[in-house]
Amino acid sequence: MKPDPSTSNDISFDDFQTQILQDYEVAVTSRECSLLGRREVLSGKAKFGIFGDGKELPQLAMARAFQDGDFRSGYYRDQTFMMALGYLNPKEFFHGLYATTDLEKEPMSAGRQMGGHFVTHSLNEDGSWKDLTKQKNSSADISCTAGQMPRLLGLAQASKMYRNVKEMDQTNFSNNGNEVAWGTIGNASTSEGHFFETVNAAGVMQVPMVICIWDDEYGISVPSEFHTTKGDISEMLKGLQRDEHTAGYEILKVKGWDYTALTHTFENASDIARDNHVPVLIHVTELTQPQGHSTSGSHERYKSAERLQWERENDCNKRFREWILENGISTEEALKKMEREIKQKVRAAKKEAWTEFLKPHLIAKKQLVQLLANAAEKSPNRVFINKIKNDLIAVDEPLKKDLASKSRTALRYLLGENTPERQQLLQWVQNFLDDSQPKYSSHLYSELGSNATQIESVTPTYPEKAEEVDGRIILRDNFDALFTKYPKTMVFGEDTGNIGDVNQGLEGLQKKFGELRVADTGIRETSIIGQGIGLALRGLRPIAEIQYLDYILYGIQTLSDDLASLMYRTVGKQKAPLIVRTRGHRLEGIWHSGSPMGGLIHLLRGMYILTPRNMTQAAGFYNTLLKSDEPALIIESLNGYRLKERKPSNLGEFCTPIGQVETLKEGTDITLLSYGSTLRIVEKVAKELLEVGIDAEVIDAQSLLPFDLNHDVVKSLEKTNRLLIIDEDVPGGCSAYLLQEILEKQEGYRYLDSAPQTLTSKAHRPAYASDGDYFSKPNAEDIFEKVYQIMHEADPTSFPSLR
Repeated sequence: MKPDPSTSNDISFDDFQTQILQDYEVAVTSRECSLLGRREVLSGKAKFGIFGDGKELPQLAMARAFQDGDFRSGYYRDQTFMMALGYLNPKEFFHGLYATTDLEKEPMSAGRQMGGHFVTHSLNEDGSWKDLTKQKNSSADISCTAGQMPRLLGLAQASKMYRNVKEMDQTNFSNNGNEVAWGTIGNASTSEGHFFETVNAAGVMQVPMVICIWDDEYGISVPSEFHTTKGDISEMLKGLQRDEHTAGYEILKVKGWDYTALTHTFENASDIARDNHVPVLIHVTELTQPQGHSTSGSHERYKSAERLQWERENDCNKRFREWILENGISTEEALKKMEREIKQKVRAAKKEAWTEFLKPHLIAKKQLVQLLANAAEKSPNRVFINKIKNDLIAVDEPLKKDLASKSRTALRYLLGENTPERQQLLQWVQNFLDDSQPKYSSHLYSELGSNATQIESVTPTYPEKAEEVDGRIILRDNFDALFTKYPKTMVFGEDTGNIGDVNQGLEGLQKKFGELRVADTGIRETSIIGQGIGLALRGLRPIAEIQYLDYILYGIQTLSDDLASLMYRTVGKQKAPLIVRTRGHRLEGIWHSGSPMGGLIHLLRGMYILTPRNMTQAAGFYNTLLKSDEPALIIESLNGYRLKERKPSNLGEFCTPIGQVETLKEGTDITLLSYGSTLRIVEKVAKELLEVGIDAEVIDAQSLLPFDLNHDVVKSLEKTNRLLIIDEDVPGGCSAYLLQEILEKQEGYRYLDSAPQTLTSKAHRPAYASDGDYFSKPNAEDIFEKVYQIMHEADPTSFPSLR
């Protein structure tokens, strides 16, 4: 039976035949890459492999429905999709497997992520945006199970914003909101909370999002019945199905080996989501995983003989091939010829990629062998150096690690020698490290002139008789100025919209700027962060509000694994300048007054972490960040909204510098460093210390990541020779980080006459009520007595024992 040409947009049979054979070529190419990729891992050439075999056909259908401007937020089995779009070829696939550190050869991450993690480049070399409407887009993958789901929500929401908020300039980012965000996920990963939170939020928000679930009935070794109620995710989610009375999802189900049905299903999903801004869920069933989950194990260990036989018979590529033959689209001889040619091409690509990967290493090896030989000839330790040289010669396929390790080890045997040969080897080692290290460490933050630390400070200005207002008023009016100045700015979170946030820092702004730009959300921190990431990836300037600092722990995985690492894992080819707004510190009670700063500082490298002491400083940070294009977390002082501050006259303009400390009181006896709400207590204590003859210098850290780029704290230590860091994090938390920054990076130890000390909260969570705060966190008396104790140890005569 000949296929009906009308099944593919009424194209001619010849064109339909060409399309099918092109798809089959991609499917076979992708499968051959998976098969050879596994062998490369097992042979030791690659470290680990996780491949897309068994998922080829639905990815081809998805690629057919995917349009310019669309965005993918997927996972590590989507290689066929990327190949179908022309963004991944076999040689690039193997460069990814070998971790080649050349972005031209390995455009997904220059070897920073294992193979199977896909990205398209959104930025030009100067950091400016490309025209995303003229290309098909993939947000940068992460391995973390279901971690791709939260950002999917924001990628879809961006289309809604561009379609409905007319003042937003769409240039380079949207065509009237017609773009669809496509998410892919394995069936077992739908058990994760990230999936359910995102699915629920998208159903509420009604955004153009298509979630594609690749269902091979297993999650590694565990079958579906242990993952999902009823063992069937679309059955489980039937309550989300929309009808004529109620908004919801369009839920579609299709077999993963049925080419015609897949094509229709994905085209239908695309039309529904694109035209009507309705979320769609496609459950693709009866898929297989021919090589098991990954190279870390064999699926023969946990699948029955019957299941393995079924998978062999229903492999989507096999069924596709049979369908092509049954319908006379090609012949057995022609397909065999195509398959032979594909195998040859993939093998050749593999060989070429490995040769290219090794070439610079072999050149460096040859240089190093000669330098070692030269050094050995002149050294009394020639026996040891020659052994290192011979061991290196024996490594036929050296890695950078081999070259660095052996060359650095050889230097130990040249200690005390002063020969030209030693100097040449030393220079080679330094050059090699200088060239290699950035390939693994660059782009944690922006390396362009738009870096937020380069934004110049602008001081708040005040009229002669400045009005004193609640701190929240300064924030509110500053946000008003920013939302007027930057039409792409928006804010959303729990209680953010209608009531203007729990502390009224956004009071009245929803009425002025509309429900889309100042929006309420459900209680769902992870997907709030995801909204922000996706929106920022599409050129908007979102502010995602997490109601209290403690609640940020709900979203920490998405912040840490996705947002904070984005610039790094794309080597500067994608950016998401999301501002996360929250409030914390000094409120009374275990769950609303924590200070997990040490954890945040370590988990969020790649973001800025800013801790303003008052609302004027906070407003200045927002102003600075909106002049830049990098992500940040701003923690406002929870007990500062009703404290009086002078109202600046240049709202929306003054800028608090990032990476700089501020000296609030000069002194000569001891340097006191703190931040946020605790700083107010430190300032009070500093005045009290004057009464007993102690003149303390008080410094506001204000920017924790990065901290004190100008090294002003060490300049203070040159005067005072003593240091106390006061922090309401747990012992060994943020204070330990600050101590390391000052003693090691700034070499502050050189100027200390007393042991540097920290004063922190107790190791437990802060207890409830005023007494709980007093006995849990540093209080005024704690600070006074700690400072006095330090001075007593230094000069017991002038400062006799207090208690």
